[in-house]
Amino acid sequence: MYRQTWMEIDLDAIADNIKAIKNHCRKKIIAVLKADAYGCGDIQVARTVMEAGADMIAVSSLDEAMMLRNQGYKKELLILGATDPADIDIMIQNNISATAYSTKWVKGVTSRNCNGLRVHLKVETGMNRIGFRDIEELKKAKGLLMLRGCSLDGIFTHFAKADTDRDMTQKQFERFEAAVKAMDYPFRWIHCDNSDASLWFRDPLSNACRVGISMYGYSSVTDRLKPALGLYTKIFMVKQLGPGEPVGYGSTYVTSGDELIATAPIGYADGFIRANQGRKVLVDNVMAEVVGRVCMDQVMLKLPESRPEGSLVEIFGKHIPLQQMAEELNTIPYEIICLISGRVTRIYIKNGERAEEANERLTKSSVNG
Repeated sequence: MYRQTWMEIDLDAIADNIKAIKNHCRKKIIAVLKADAYGCGDIQVARTVMEAGADMIAVSSLDEAMMLRNQGYKKELLILGATDPADIDIMIQNNISATAYSTKWVKGVTSRNCNGLRVHLKVETGMNRIGFRDIEELKKAKGLLMLRGCSLDGIFTHFAKADTDRDMTQKQFERFEAAVKAMDYPFRWIHCDNSDASLWFRDPLSNACRVGISMYGYSSVTDRLKPALGLYTKIFMVKQLGPGEPVGYGSTYVTSGDELIATAPIGYADGFIRANQGRKVLVDNVMAEVVGRVCMDQVMLKLPESRPEGSLVEIFGKHIPLQQMAEELNTIPYEIICLISGRVTRIYIKNGERAEEANERLTKSSVNG
């Protein structure tokens, strides 16, 4: 790492969270590692969660599934999103399970040699994104897939408001339960609970929980998980300005008196979006306001007291919770971490030490050999 801006991923905390969630829900765990494990590194997180007791990895697309296969992940793998029926040979050859979400998709798949394709049926219960809404249509899809030699491995749905609306969650579950019973089939995988539902919803039907953001320690229903992520940079310049001095593009900030302005190498190209202007970050144990417009590669900070060049800046981490940053930006933790770009080096903590440094634009290397 040459640029002093990085994201820390605590693999120990992720492992502890997987164990805690599995112990709580008493079901199999499907770890959702979409979008490069929410920007945290798919293979590093995959190895960690599987060692900690997860039973399957789920991703959003065939591209993401093949990225994991190409990095050596060989265990159970499910694509939650859309796939092209023309690509079923790749899924069969690489032992990747696909989601059956519409009659059109099923007809496209079964018009080809789909023998051996592993499939999870998606039931639409209230999200209105993808999935079968009608039970009779679902039955026909099941029959056609079985007739053509597909392996019906699972059935699932997705809760829309598990974090805020328990009544709706219950209604969605009841629709899902009716669909599963109507199938009258011994599915290996029955799953409906997402991260929040895994921690509060109880049902005798499903045998697996899908967890995403909660494996990183973030949940709206409990504070007992361990936050695993942090975003950091370092000041590389500090200057003293007098009153009336403009700062940044558009001169949107003007000093009101004698002020210490620091500059750090992080900007919107790193995922630190311009909406951060006016927020505060932590500089060597003092809060500093982001002043002026956030640049592509740099940001200016108003220091309340002197801090030397090289001082650590915490964007979020142990002192500034990711949830707090999300609330201040009127968004969610998922979006913040998924926006952290590939040029930001990822540093992995394992057994309490820096174990690996990874950057998609640089050669991956081990810090400790």
